[in-house]
Amino acid sequence: MSFPLDCLFCSFVTGEAAVDIVAQNASAIAFQDINPQAPVHVLVVPRDHYADVATLADADPQALADLVTLAREVAFNEAGGEFRLVFNSGQSAGQSIYHVHGHVIGGKALGWTPA
Repeated sequence: MSFPLDCLFCSFVTGEAAVDIVAQNASAIAFQDINPQAPVHVLVVPRDHYADVATLADADPQALADLVTLAREVAFNEAGGEFRLVFNSGQSAGQSIYHVHGHVIGGKALGWTPA
């Protein structure tokens, strides 16, 4: 698979840019969010580039399953297994980097503010 030259997360996957990887599997990597919103806030990204979670689900359902499995592993190790997994898809939903990424959020009792 080719990687867009301007994708920050692709540069993490390829090793061009340094990032503190907290977990990984054959299909995905996980690293700390640079602007954490909770005591545990880790991003999980597929190794291959897809713009959003729906595109990943259509193109490679197994890679999406592997990403969720990695998110669960991170949540178990970092937040006792209790977590929220959030995917933002599109600008109005808050997506700012167009390489699909799930936010593993936990480490405290979470409220609910959907908008």
